[in-house]
Amino acid sequence: MAGTSYKGSEITDVDQFIKGDGLESAREQEIGQHIGYRYDVNLVPDYDRLTPFLAKYMEVMGWDDLNWLEDVHMGYEDGHPAVFDRNINGWVRVPDKINLPDNQQDRDMIARELLIKFQMSERHPLTQLRLAYTKF
Repeated sequence: MAGTSYKGSEITDVDQFIKGDGLESAREQEIGQHIGYRYDVNLVPDYDRLTPFLAKYMEVMGWDDLNWLEDVHMGYEDGHPAVFDRNINGWVRVPDKINLPDNQQDRDMIARELLIKFQMSERHPLTQLRLAYTKF
């Protein structure tokens, strides 16, 4: 085990988070749910695999980490690779012309980049609503 603590919890057993109720850290108790990274280290983003776009985005946003994008992963809708956009409560399919890498970390980075680009595009429903109803 690399350390004896994780995000406010003291680690005493390798199966501690599986055997317990999981709401051990102050943050988990505050939000009332488990933090998935505790169970699957593969969910933790590998910052060495950032795309140039994501690195620049983090720099512009002034973030030290991926912030809310850490929870964005490549999924599948009807057998097609897709990323879930919680702002529109729907899946955004990855264009067929994009060849996805075999590594899940690389796929997740592509999913994060695609999601940001879609949310900033004129095709995003919230952008269309803003354009239709903005007063100024």
